[in-house]
Amino acid sequence: MFLHVRDMELRPIRISREYAVGEIDFFDKVLRQTSPLKVEGQAELKQVLDEIRVKGHLTVELELDCDRCLAPLKWPVSTDFDLLYAPEDRAAAPEEANLNDEEANLGFYQGAGLELVDVLREQVLLALPMQRTCREICPGVCPGQAENLIDLEGAPLQVMTDPRWSALQGLKLKK
Repeated sequence: MFLHVRDMELRPIRISREYAVGEIDFFDKVLRQTSPLKVEGQAELKQVLDEIRVKGHLTVELELDCDRCLAPLKWPVSTDFDLLYAPEDRAAAPEEANLNDEEANLGFYQGAGLELVDVLREQVLLALPMQRTCREICPGVCPGQAENLIDLEGAPLQVMTDPRWSALQGLKLKK
């Protein structure tokens, strides 16, 4: 759905859309959408500065891999957003890039408007935590056996030794 400035000059655009699984590319092979992404909101044009304000709520369920043990886990995302976009020609040149707090939260659009899919992708990715784990204290993967340590609970771990150090195994310290 393209949010066109020309349409918003007349009245705000009401957004009520559902994106099927696979319709939005999140540019991450580990991130898999398992439910439709539902968005409700509104886009309006602040005509004085030609700024577009996009406000709403989105929900989606994702499947991703635990960062420690690589087990798949379901991750529901439900987030509100209130975003402001200014025309790209208003972007400051690099030598003039002193931004105040209000301008730091401002995005830019080019041409006749902006694509809603790009806004939603960004909001989903920002809603995910930096460290995605299946549980708070996930033991991870055993480096020697390349298996999930959760699956190996109670099993003796085999310690892999580097064969280059084998000559030192016969040495004993004198007390």
